[in-house]
Amino acid sequence: MFPRILPLLFAVLLAVPALADEIDCVTTEWKLLGANHKVCVYAFEDPDIPGVTCYLSQARTGGISGAVGVAEDPSEFSIDCRQTGQAAVPDKLPKSKKVFSEGTSVLFKDTTVTRMWDAKRKALIYLAISRKIIAGSPKNSLSTVVLR
Repeated sequence: MFPRILPLLFAVLLAVPALADEIDCVTTEWKLLGANHKVCVYAFEDPDIPGVTCYLSQARTGGISGAVGVAEDPSEFSIDCRQTGQAAVPDKLPKSKKVFSEGTSVLFKDTTVTRMWDAKRKALIYLAISRKIIAGSPKNSLSTVVLR
């Protein structure tokens, strides 16, 4: 019974739509077989604060495993967030909230972005981290948007 459920689980996981728009990718290493290793840049808007856009660059593994979508991407990324329109903080903004998540391996690893609100300084803080279900990673990247 379990072997019949596994392909269905993979199909569901691969069918989840991306939460970010891919801007472009740059090849970092050419591979003879399969996809090249690359760094891709994505843009996503804060779901609660219109007018704030974050740009996330992330390393993508190539080769045959990367081409078929089973490679584990490295925990290498950077984030930069900017005010790209009229931005206003809602009255009841939680102090911390996950605003973006993307899988970087088939099942057990993802990159998440958590937004924090520093009310005293009127600053939005975006923290990108890589997480595994069993063992995490200290790699992180930080960006702030100060609202005036």
